[in-house]
Amino acid sequence: MVSETSEQQPTTPGPARHGFAVEVVWTGNTGAGTSSYRSYERTHEVRSAGKSTIEASADPAFLGDADRYNPEELLIASLSQCHMLWFLHLAAECGVVVVGYHDHAQGELAENADGSGQFREVVLQPEVAVEDLASVDAAEALHERAHELCYISKSVNFPVRLTPSTRVAN
Repeated sequence: MVSETSEQQPTTPGPARHGFAVEVVWTGNTGAGTSSYRSYERTHEVRSAGKSTIEASADPAFLGDADRYNPEELLIASLSQCHMLWFLHLAAECGVVVVGYHDHAQGELAENADGSGQFREVVLQPEVAVEDLASVDAAEALHERAHELCYISKSVNFPVRLTPSTRVAN
């Protein structure tokens, strides 16, 4: 899968390389800057040329705004999106007609005594609807291959588990 917005870098023969760029802009200066831990908001914007801005913040547990996405949610979303896009790609190649896809992705973050933390795991729980009964087993089998190919999943240092379900569309 190649991103339409990335530019292929000239390289010697070998795998293609793609660059991606985003801007993260802090919008939470309430007038006192970071003069104290509670003097500023954690609000910020994630931007990329030609795309809608994502309004983000820290999780409320870290004094963030609950109405905005936080980095942890965006990481889980990235894992889910990457898996879905590979799964749909593989389904199309294999002749499996997918007519619905809904993932209930969840992640667990463990906080350490020093305030740092790391994800313990992310669980992707895609519910897939296929066009016919004959495609159910083939669709189920594609999840493992999609997981092996997902760029984001291959880049993280914690387990990403899959618990997919497949049904025939009504």
